[in-house]
Amino acid sequence: MVLSHIASRVLMILDNGVQTKQRAVYRWMLEPADRDAVLANVAIKNGSKGYHVIVEIACVLSADEVLAVKRAYHNRYKRSLEEDVATNTTGDIRQLLVGLVTAYRYDGDEVNAKLAKTEADILHESIKEKKGNHEEAIRILTTRSKTQLLATFNRYRDDHGASITKKLLDNASTDFQKALHTAIRCINDHKKYYEKVLRNAIKGVGTDEDALTRVVVSRAEKDLRDIKELYYKRNSVHLEDAVAKEISGDYKKFILTLLGKED
Repeated sequence: MVLSHIASRVLMILDNGVQTKQRAVYRWMLEPADRDAVLANVAIKNGSKGYHVIVEIACVLSADEVLAVKRAYHNRYKRSLEEDVATNTTGDIRQLLVGLVTAYRYDGDEVNAKLAKTEADILHESIKEKKGNHEEAIRILTTRSKTQLLATFNRYRDDHGASITKKLLDNASTDFQKALHTAIRCINDHKKYYEKVLRNAIKGVGTDEDALTRVVVSRAEKDLRDIKELYYKRNSVHLEDAVAKEISGDYKKFILTLLGKED
């Protein structure tokens, strides 16, 4: 999908006097860093319901992209992202979220295999003891490069016979455990993570339009094509066809345009 073609379709929708779902159009028209700054601010205001959005931004984007978001946040709200996250959270979840948005990760490919084994064991103990001290797990997730963390996650699976996220969540999971789960999934394979977000957004009764908009708008000029392919492999239906059945009106036209579906 060519950007100029999408823009022309958006302008056509706006020129037709459409008022519904203007927020989705507005967010798409923002620069990526400014868009994520807005998403982060909304997430903070939503409390525990928005923690996963903070984690997405911190764990999917590169170190330089996260830095750009923090600058955009400061320019827009006259406060630091770290300050607002810290002010609105407590305990382990505060340590994790502040650590994630503060981190400037090494982006190289170097891996320390011995460290991967050691920290896989540390994570195993932290996850097993759900009510224990999570400082070491937080340290690992907020300081290591994504390449190093992938090696650690792979070593975890090899040594402990299951994916690191396999037993992390249950009905009694805390906000911290949910955020940790999201961080690991975003670092491990963010495209698979986003595919599941989309799947959950449109299944069942009602559509989570905030989640649908967030993923489609933020990934439209990045890797939405790959996410669509994953969705088809997982669900045997094209994402645009599934979405078309769940939403309507000019919002539907806008989202389907970003998904690349022509009239």
